[in-house]
Amino acid sequence: MERRISTLVLLCVVWSAVAALQVSIPNDQYEFARGDDITLPCTFTSGISSPKTIIISWSAKGPDTGEDDEPLILTYYHPDDSTDITAKYENRASVDVNINGPSGKADLKLSSVTAEDNKRFECRVQIPKDDVGKLADTARLTVLVAPSTPICEIQGTAEYGQNINLTCYSKEGSPTPTYKWDSRDVTNMPRVADPRTTDKGGILSLYNISKDTSGYYTCTSSNKIRSASCNITLSVMPPSLKISSTAIIAVAIAIAILILFIIIIYCCCCRKKNKDKEEYAMGVHEGEHENIEPLRKDESGPTYVEGSTQGHDDSSVSKPANRRDNYEERSERSYDGRSDYDDRRSDYDDRRSDYVDRRKDYDRRNDRDDRRSDYDDRRSDYDDRRSDYDDRRNDRRSDYDDRRNDRDDRRSKNSDRHERYDDDHHYDDKRRNNDRRDPRYDNDRNRP
Repeated sequence: MERRISTLVLLCVVWSAVAALQVSIPNDQYEFARGDDITLPCTFTSGISSPKTIIISWSAKGPDTGEDDEPLILTYYHPDDSTDITAKYENRASVDVNINGPSGKADLKLSSVTAEDNKRFECRVQIPKDDVGKLADTARLTVLVAPSTPICEIQGTAEYGQNINLTCYSKEGSPTPTYKWDSRDVTNMPRVADPRTTDKGGILSLYNISKDTSGYYTCTSSNKIRSASCNITLSVMPPSLKISSTAIIAVAIAIAILILFIIIIYCCCCRKKNKDKEEYAMGVHEGEHENIEPLRKDESGPTYVEGSTQGHDDSSVSKPANRRDNYEERSERSYDGRSDYDDRRSDYDDRRSDYVDRRKDYDRRNDRDDRRSDYDDRRSDYDDRRSDYDDRRNDRRSDYDDRRNDRDDRRSKNSDRHERYDDDHHYDDKRRNNDRRDPRYDNDRNRP
């Protein structure tokens, strides 16, 4: 009797379990890559065949979700076939429902999942008058993010005997990526790691480094999605080489500065030289004009020298006394002119010396206008003296023409005297010839 009662109780329990609502998600955890369109499956069975009303809801709760936050994603109503979706998941979430048959389907679809979707999702089904059993089930969603290209850096000084760290880190990666270092020597051949070297969490620690430590180092960051790597070249130098390099750089900088300084000085000197040339040209023109004046004055000098003998080479004829006086007078005048030229030449030398002295004390920036004005004044004085010189030269030329005419007159007179002298001499010769004539001519002449 007791055995029959136990069997009946067991049958009642089994029947009640079969007849109760059962909601199930096949797996406890799902993994998808970031950016994928995913589907989270959910099935349910009810003890009521063909229920008239069914309410299906999906919600998600993560570590950053507070108690006051609404984790609801969407709610589906049957038989209205309507779905209410929260604003956060609008255009991203939908539900795939199938009510026909002994087992129903209520799958959640999400598009373009991100790292923010790393949450626990719950599927809940509500059927009136069937509230006994497993009304909801949950599953963990893990969004996988491929590791970003890691960043490799050297911490420390790469010198003989130093301890340094090679670091490797990816800013992105879910699940958290793992890191592994690979080393090759300078000939790009794999090398055996030093027993003292440690590789932990992307940090490769190198102790008491030397020349053999130099080479190529590669860090690989990987997770379930894929892997990425970065390379770094390590060159270990002796301390003396670094000091030498610093000294070479310092010397090169000093030489560059010296060359730049020389170029600046050269440019300044060239500019100064050009200015001096311009200013010197302004002063030299004055001296040239002053030097030209005496030379031009001296052009007529030779006219004062004895020139009356030109065209007359008769040494047997004596010069008249008045011509000797005129010659001496002209000589004195020439001497006076030469003395005047020497005085003016001395005055020019004095002024030239004074110009040189003033050139030494000349300040190009402050005295240029004054010297220019002085140059104009001297130029005006030169023009005045040039005009006076032209007047004197015209006077001398007129005097020379008069004396030339007088000399021509004297030459004409001398020619007349010579002609008379020749006539007289010819007459005497004729008389002598007549004395030596044949007496018979005289007899004939005396004949009646």
